[in-house]
Parts: sequence; structure tokens; C-alpha cells
Amino acid sequence: MPRPRKCRTVCHLPATAAFVPAEGEESLPPIVLTVDEFETLRLIDREGLSQEDCSWQMGVARTTVQQIYACARKKLADMLVEGRPLAIGGGDFRFSGWQVLPTAKGEQQMRIAVTYENGMVFQHFGHTSQFKVYDVENGEIKNAQVVDTNGSGHGALAGLLQVIGADVLICGGIGGGARMALDAAGIRLYGGVSGEADKAVEALLQGGLNFDPNVRCSHHDHEHGQDHVCGEHGCGQHEDGHTCGHCH
Repeated sequence: MPRPRKCRTVCHLPATAAFVPAEGEESLPPIVLTVDEFETLRLIDREGLSQEDCSWQMGVARTTVQQIYACARKKLADMLVEGRPLAIGGGDFRFSGWQVLPTAKGEQQMRIAVTYENGMVFQHFGHTSQFKVYDVENGEIKNAQVVDTNGSGHGALAGLLQVIGADVLICGGIGGGARMALDAAGIRLYGGVSGEADKAVEALLQGGLNFDPNVRCSHHDHEHGQDHVCGEHGCGQHEDGHTCGHCH
């Protein structure tokens, strides 16, 4: 009985999933480059990794990487010599972390990220371990997936959203520093939202989302005492001059 194929770890999908010749043979059947084959080309040829380092990052043996890479190079050569279209998709792979989304979007597309936990809008932006990310086209949800933040801190989360191409963030409480970072990145914020994540996105698309434009972080933290609420002080400067480090 043959051994099951081991999934290859990849960082993200390609920004473009298909290429066609500028002229000539667009009607020919495309050559299909799998996502794991694309990843070996990206890591070795573009990022300059050795085959050994590539195998470590993809979680497979070096001999496996050699085989995948050789097959990918052969397909690219066939595409160029024969003038055939190229499609990228399929293969045995899994994603390594939060860089799982192509950032390219069409004019009528929007990407909405929601702080997420067990189907609900997570209430503390800076502590969210996941975003649920929705791709919307012409007002309809076309795709949704959960993306791990991999322990990113308050400041890094806004950059993470920018990298994955988010246009909108829906969340519960959020601190002033994070709000400014989102504004600088051009990401629209809908804070103070609670309830089911899917319903919040649907309400936004229908123009009926209930949110608080002036929301501030309102988490309880042991550093400030059991009854301390950051929102009571605007989640920034406290009455005694102390700045809440967990609300930036």
C-alpha cells in the first residue's frame, strides 16, 4: 500500500492564478502549476533559499523539494517554448500562517476582516488570535476563511491586516494607537460590534450594522485591578497619568 502524500507547507496563494500569451495560442490547454510547485519557485528562485532551507520551510524532505522544483521548472519551460497558458492551483499543501490571501482585488471587490473567536466577534482587538476574512464581490460574500494571527501584538495586527489586503475591520473594543494605525493604512473601522461574525458582515453589506464609531478598549486586566475598565479613561491616559500598555 503506498504511503499517503505529505502536505507541503506554503505561505500564501499567488496573487495571480493564471497567465495567458499576449498573442497566439490562448486556445491551447493550459499547463497547470500546483501551489506547492509555485512555492518552490518562489522560495528558491525569488527568495534565494537553498533547497535544504526550502525543504525545512515546506516541511518535507530535501529530495521531495528537488522533485517538486524540477517538475515546476520543466512546466515553466514547456509554457515558454510552446506558448501555452499557465494556471496555478491544486496540489497537496497547507498554509503556514496568516499570509494565506492574495492581496490583488478587482474594482468591485472588498475584503472584510473580523476579530474572531468561536463564531463570534472577539471583543479585544489587541488580543485576537484569529481574524475571519471575507471576500466580497458586488455586495455578495464569495469566500471566507479563518486566519491565525500567530501571536501578533497590538501594533503588528494593523500591519498584518494591511499585508493580507483588508479594506474593512469589524471588531469590539480597540485602543487609540491601533485606530490610528488602521487609519494610516486606509482600513475602515467598525468598532463596538458584538454578536455573530457572519451576521455582522451581512449587516454591514446591507447597510444596517450597529457599531460605535467612538468605541475604546474596555478589557479588564490584572495590572489595573479587577474592576478597572480602560474605556472609562478613553483607553489611553488614566486619571493618575498611567498609560494602559494593553490598549495601544
